[in-house]
This record gives sequence, structure tokens and C-alpha cells, in this order.
Amino acid sequence: MELMNHDLIFDQPDFIPPSDDDIVVEAVTYFATATRTGKQWTATAELPGGRTVQAQGASWADVKSNVAQLIFDALRDEPEAIGVHVSPADPEAKAALAAVVEARQARVLAEQAERDVVRHAARLLTGQGWTTRDVGSVMRLSHQRISQILNEPSA
Repeated sequence: MELMNHDLIFDQPDFIPPSDDDIVVEAVTYFATATRTGKQWTATAELPGGRTVQAQGASWADVKSNVAQLIFDALRDEPEAIGVHVSPADPEAKAALAAVVEARQARVLAEQAERDVVRHAARLLTGQGWTTRDVGSVMRLSHQRISQILNEPSA
């Protein structure tokens, strides 16, 4: 059994929640549903005024790009920024993909929580006189990683 490398999460950037000072761009999101028929994907989106656009593509990436371009072309300049969300028309597939997104979001938050508590513990333990080698050993991190953490600015 291979041991988990706990150092790897420190190679990821910190998750920084949005603040009130962030620039907010108002965007309207349009939703499209996609179905696969044979070797072709077809995506349909409803636009304001009862208009509908339909795009095809050989792959998911193609149909998503094509429907986004059709929505952009149909709307011209009304609104300034748009978002396009394409999901499978099949409810079971849609739910499975939503579960993937939810699990990934939870992982990002869990990894950030781990980075935060490790930073706190490293500062606390070395502040109590522990060596970086002992702190690294008890937390299953390298002493170099502990030194790196200690040299980061405190939040």
C-alpha cells in the first residue's frame, strides 16, 4: 500500500472566497440541454422572446461551443456578458454530473480547511519549541514543507 503524500495539497492555490471589494460583472446565464443521437450531439437553448437556438457537434465540447456561439450571435449586444450552461437532457446523467461537481467543490473546501489547520498547527508547535523535523514527522510532511509554511505570511 502506497502512503499518501500529504505535501501535494500545498502545491494547489488557496481558495479565496469573493470579497465585497471584488469587481462584479453582471452576466445572464442561458441554459441548454443536450441529447446524443447516433454520433451527434444536439443542444437546444431557449432565448428571450420565445426564440430557440439549436446547435450540433460531434463531441460535447463541440456542441457546447457551437450553442454558445449561436446564443451570442442571436443576442448580439443584449446583455453585455453571457454565460452558457449545457447539461444533458437525461435526468439521470444530469444528476450524476451534478454529483461530480458537488464532490469537487467539497474537495476544494476540504483541502483548504486542511491547509489552514496545518498552517495553524505548524506555527503553534514550532512556537512551543518543536523542531521543524518533529512537526513534519507528526503531521507526515517534510521538514522542508514545514519551513515553507512557517515562512508564508500569516493570514
